[in-house]
Amino acid sequence: MQNYFQRQIELWGEEKQQLLSTKRVVIIGCGGLGSSLVMALSGVGLKELHLVDFDEVSLHNIHRQISFTLEDEGQNKAKVNSTLVQQRISFTQSFSYECDFLEWSKKDIEVDLIMDATDNLQTRSEIDNYAKEKQLPWVYGSVEAFVGQVAFIEKSSFNDAFKITAKTPQGIAAPMVMHIASLQANLALRYLIGLSLKKDTLYYLFFNAEGELVTQKFALPK
Repeated sequence: MQNYFQRQIELWGEEKQQLLSTKRVVIIGCGGLGSSLVMALSGVGLKELHLVDFDEVSLHNIHRQISFTLEDEGQNKAKVNSTLVQQRISFTQSFSYECDFLEWSKKDIEVDLIMDATDNLQTRSEIDNYAKEKQLPWVYGSVEAFVGQVAFIEKSSFNDAFKITAKTPQGIAAPMVMHIASLQANLALRYLIGLSLKKDTLYYLFFNAEGELVTQKFALPK
């Protein structure tokens, strides 16, 4: 185990690595953000990784959903990602659920953190309600075109912060998906091993007309 996690242990020590081995995380949605989150979190040494998605892999998904290959077309996204976790690491138990978030929430599975990798506001509202009921934090992420948003939500109200109910989506740049998922994963890791992080703050990232990456941050309502 020590050899597998050598570079992480050099960063944060054996005590925090042992702490990670007790943590359970659920990823809601196993497509673009979700598959990138699986790649980022499956090798860090968690105790359990729970993967939730009712959807199947489609050809147009694969360019931005980095855990899938052409051979995975037609298979359930959560199951494909769960298999990938098992192939990467023997220290982490992986569980897949072929259902939507509301159905998963009724299973009352104990986790330490919820990762949002969905693509609609309604499900995120449901995640926020469930998180408040269970007194759990969750990490929000969204991507559209060359724009991304990330937030570690503990006390703030997602429903008060996001009022848009319907919007025609633009295309998505695959590297932006991986960038936002990476930021989500870093927030998750800092929380799980007890490092400081800024909570209830929205990070808004975009490339402006000159091609400069701009990062803004906003306090979320509580």
